[in-house]
Amino acid sequence: MNKSPMILDHPLVQHKIAHLRDKNTGTKEFKELVSELAMLLCYEATRDLPTEPVDIETPIGIAHTRMLAGRKLALVPILRAGLGMVDGMLSLLPAAKVGHIGMYRNEETLEPVEYYCKLPSDIAEREVLVLDPMVATGGSACDAIAQIKKRGARNIKFLGLIAAPEGLEKLRSAHPDVDIYVAALDEKLNENGYIVPGLGDAGDRIFGTK
Repeated sequence: MNKSPMILDHPLVQHKIAHLRDKNTGTKEFKELVSELAMLLCYEATRDLPTEPVDIETPIGIAHTRMLAGRKLALVPILRAGLGMVDGMLSLLPAAKVGHIGMYRNEETLEPVEYYCKLPSDIAEREVLVLDPMVATGGSACDAIAQIKKRGARNIKFLGLIAAPEGLEKLRSAHPDVDIYVAALDEKLNENGYIVPGLGDAGDRIFGTK
Protein backbone atom coordinates (compact mmCIF):
# COMPACT_ATOMS: atom_id res chain seq x y z
CA MET A 1 0.00 0.00 0.00
CA ASN A 2 1.39 3.41 -0.98
CA LYS A 3 2.27 5.70 1.88
CA SER A 4 0.96 9.24 1.64
CA PRO A 5 3.76 11.79 1.24
CA MET A 6 4.12 14.40 3.96
CA ILE A 7 3.80 17.93 2.56
CA LEU A 8 5.15 20.26 5.24
CA ASP A 9 2.74 23.13 5.89
CA HIS A 10 4.69 24.77 8.71
CA PRO A 11 4.72 28.59 8.44
CA LEU A 12 8.53 28.71 8.52
CA VAL A 13 8.68 26.24 5.63
CA GLN A 14 6.15 28.21 3.58
CA HIS A 15 8.04 31.46 4.25
CA LYS A 16 11.42 30.04 3.23
CA ILE A 17 10.00 28.31 0.14
CA ALA A 18 8.52 31.64 -0.97
CA HIS A 19 11.96 33.29 -0.79
CA LEU A 20 13.53 30.27 -2.51
CA ARG A 21 11.18 30.65 -5.49
CA ASP A 22 11.94 34.35 -5.96
CA LYS A 23 14.01 34.83 -9.12
CA ASN A 24 15.78 37.74 -7.39
CA THR A 25 17.13 35.56 -4.56
CA GLY A 26 20.91 35.39 -5.02
CA THR A 27 23.17 32.36 -4.75
CA LYS A 28 24.32 32.96 -1.16
CA GLU A 29 20.80 33.37 0.22
CA PHE A 30 19.52 30.51 -1.93
CA LYS A 31 22.12 28.13 -0.45
CA GLU A 32 21.24 29.23 3.07
CA LEU A 33 17.52 28.71 2.47
CA VAL A 34 18.08 25.22 1.05
CA SER A 35 20.16 24.31 4.09
CA GLU A 36 17.56 25.69 6.50
CA LEU A 37 14.72 23.88 4.73
CA ALA A 38 16.74 20.66 4.84
CA MET A 39 16.97 21.03 8.62
CA LEU A 40 13.20 21.48 8.89
CA LEU A 41 12.60 18.41 6.71
CA CYS A 42 15.10 16.46 8.78
CA TYR A 43 13.22 17.37 11.95
CA GLU A 44 10.04 15.79 10.57
CA ALA A 45 11.71 12.79 8.96
CA THR A 46 13.46 11.74 12.16
CA ARG A 47 10.43 11.76 14.47
CA ASP A 48 10.51 7.97 14.67
CA LEU A 49 14.17 7.62 15.70
CA PRO A 50 14.34 5.32 18.75
CA THR A 51 15.35 6.72 22.13
CA GLU A 52 16.40 5.16 25.42
CA PRO A 53 16.12 6.35 29.03
CA VAL A 54 19.18 7.94 30.60
CA ASP A 55 19.89 9.69 33.89
CA ILE A 56 21.72 13.01 33.55
CA GLU A 57 23.23 14.93 36.45
CA THR A 58 22.28 18.59 36.21
CA PRO A 59 23.66 21.40 38.44
CA ILE A 60 20.56 20.89 40.61
CA GLY A 61 19.90 17.15 40.61
CA ILE A 62 19.28 14.05 38.49
CA ALA A 63 17.12 14.33 35.36
CA HIS A 64 15.42 11.20 34.06
CA THR A 65 15.45 11.91 30.35
CA ARG A 66 15.98 10.26 26.96
CA MET A 67 18.67 10.16 24.29
CA LEU A 68 18.92 8.64 20.81
CA ALA A 69 19.32 4.87 20.99
CA GLY A 70 22.02 4.77 18.33
CA ARG A 71 20.28 3.94 15.05
CA LYS A 72 22.81 4.27 12.25
CA LEU A 73 21.95 6.80 9.54
CA ALA A 74 23.19 7.58 6.05
CA LEU A 75 22.54 10.66 3.92
CA VAL A 76 22.60 10.15 0.15
CA PRO A 77 22.32 13.35 -1.89
CA ILE A 78 21.56 12.99 -5.59
CA LEU A 79 24.27 15.00 -7.35
CA ARG A 80 24.54 17.73 -7.77
CA ALA A 81 21.61 19.70 -6.36
CA GLY A 82 21.20 17.31 -3.43
CA LEU A 83 24.56 18.48 -2.09
CA GLY A 84 22.91 21.73 -1.08
CA MET A 85 20.84 19.86 1.53
CA VAL A 86 23.70 17.96 3.20
CA ASP A 87 25.10 20.60 5.56
CA GLY A 88 21.68 21.38 7.02
CA MET A 89 21.08 17.68 7.64
CA LEU A 90 24.53 17.13 9.19
CA SER A 91 23.97 20.01 11.59
CA LEU A 92 21.25 17.86 13.19
CA LEU A 93 22.75 14.43 12.42
CA PRO A 94 26.53 14.92 12.74
CA ALA A 95 27.23 11.18 13.08
CA ALA A 96 25.48 10.24 9.82
CA LYS A 97 27.62 8.86 7.00
CA VAL A 98 27.28 10.45 3.56
CA GLY A 99 27.10 8.62 0.23
CA HIS A 100 26.63 10.12 -3.21
CA ILE A 101 24.70 9.20 -6.34
CA GLY A 102 25.34 11.11 -9.55
CA MET A 103 22.46 11.40 -12.01
CA TYR A 104 21.80 13.70 -14.92
CA ARG A 105 18.74 14.06 -17.09
CA ASN A 106 18.91 13.25 -20.79
CA GLU A 107 17.45 16.42 -22.27
CA GLU A 108 15.83 14.52 -25.15
CA THR A 109 14.25 11.59 -23.32
CA LEU A 110 14.01 13.32 -19.89
CA GLU A 111 15.21 10.01 -18.43
CA PRO A 112 17.90 9.93 -15.70
CA VAL A 113 21.39 8.64 -16.49
CA GLU A 114 23.57 7.45 -13.60
CA TYR A 115 27.26 8.34 -13.74
CA TYR A 116 28.44 7.88 -10.14
CA CYS A 117 27.51 5.85 -7.07
CA LYS A 118 29.54 5.69 -3.85
CA LEU A 119 27.75 4.54 -0.69
CA PRO A 120 28.88 3.59 2.82
CA SER A 121 30.00 -0.06 2.91
CA ASP A 122 27.43 -0.83 5.61
CA ILE A 123 24.53 0.90 3.81
CA ALA A 124 22.33 -2.19 4.30
CA GLU A 125 22.47 -1.65 8.07
CA ARG A 126 21.56 2.02 7.97
CA GLU A 127 18.42 4.08 7.72
CA VAL A 128 18.94 6.03 4.50
CA LEU A 129 17.75 9.57 3.81
CA VAL A 130 17.86 10.33 0.07
CA LEU A 131 18.14 14.06 -0.69
CA ASP A 132 17.14 15.96 -3.83
CA PRO A 133 15.58 19.44 -3.86
CA MET A 134 13.34 18.83 -6.89
CA VAL A 135 11.02 15.96 -7.85
CA ALA A 136 10.09 16.79 -11.45
CA THR A 137 9.53 13.65 -13.52
CA GLY A 138 10.58 11.57 -10.52
CA GLY A 139 13.01 9.54 -12.62
CA SER A 140 16.20 10.45 -10.75
CA ALA A 141 14.68 9.78 -7.33
CA CYS A 142 13.23 6.44 -8.45
CA ASP A 143 16.50 5.27 -10.00
CA ALA A 144 18.63 6.46 -7.08
CA ILE A 145 16.45 4.61 -4.58
CA ALA A 146 16.57 1.49 -6.78
CA GLN A 147 20.39 1.63 -6.75
CA ILE A 148 20.41 1.96 -2.96
CA LYS A 149 18.03 -1.00 -2.61
CA LYS A 150 20.31 -3.11 -4.85
CA ARG A 151 23.00 -2.63 -2.22
CA GLY A 152 20.78 -4.03 0.51
CA ALA A 153 19.20 -0.98 2.14
CA ARG A 154 15.59 -1.49 3.17
CA ASN A 155 14.82 1.45 5.46
CA ILE A 156 14.74 4.45 3.11
CA LYS A 157 13.17 7.90 3.23
CA PHE A 158 13.16 10.60 0.55
CA LEU A 159 13.45 14.31 1.36
CA GLY A 160 12.83 17.02 -1.25
CA LEU A 161 11.86 20.67 -1.39
CA ILE A 162 9.45 21.00 -4.33
CA ALA A 163 7.60 18.25 -6.20
CA ALA A 164 5.37 18.04 -9.25
CA PRO A 165 2.31 15.78 -8.89
CA GLU A 166 3.53 13.60 -11.78
CA GLY A 167 6.91 12.99 -10.19
CA LEU A 168 5.50 12.38 -6.75
CA GLU A 169 3.06 9.79 -8.09
CA LYS A 170 5.82 8.04 -10.04
CA LEU A 171 7.98 7.89 -6.91
CA ARG A 172 5.12 6.56 -4.78
CA SER A 173 4.26 3.90 -7.36
CA ALA A 174 7.83 2.75 -7.87
CA HIS A 175 8.72 2.68 -4.17
CA PRO A 176 5.57 2.35 -2.04
CA ASP A 177 7.70 1.40 0.98
CA VAL A 178 9.58 4.72 1.02
CA ASP A 179 8.39 7.59 3.23
CA ILE A 180 8.37 10.89 1.30
CA TYR A 181 8.80 14.35 2.82
CA VAL A 182 8.56 17.48 0.67
CA ALA A 183 8.15 21.16 1.48
CA ALA A 184 5.76 22.05 -1.37
CA LEU A 185 3.62 20.33 -4.00
CA ASP A 186 3.38 22.36 -7.20
CA GLU A 187 0.89 22.44 -10.10
CA LYS A 188 2.43 20.40 -12.92
CA LEU A 189 5.32 19.78 -15.27
CA ASN A 190 5.68 21.86 -18.43
CA GLU A 191 6.52 20.44 -21.86
CA ASN A 192 10.24 20.59 -21.02
CA GLY A 193 9.84 18.58 -17.84
CA TYR A 194 10.30 21.53 -15.47
CA ILE A 195 8.15 22.08 -12.40
CA VAL A 196 5.57 24.89 -12.66
CA PRO A 197 5.80 27.34 -10.95
CA GLY A 198 8.88 25.75 -9.36
CA LEU A 199 12.03 27.77 -8.85
CA GLY A 200 14.11 27.10 -11.95
CA ASP A 201 17.13 24.79 -11.91
CA ALA A 202 18.03 24.13 -8.28
CA GLY A 203 21.59 23.04 -9.05
CA ASP A 204 22.32 26.17 -11.08
CA ARG A 205 20.87 28.40 -8.38
CA ILE A 206 22.76 26.65 -5.56
CA PHE A 207 26.12 26.73 -7.33
CA GLY A 208 25.72 29.91 -9.39
CA THR A 209 26.11 28.16 -12.75
CA LYS A 210 23.27 29.65 -14.76
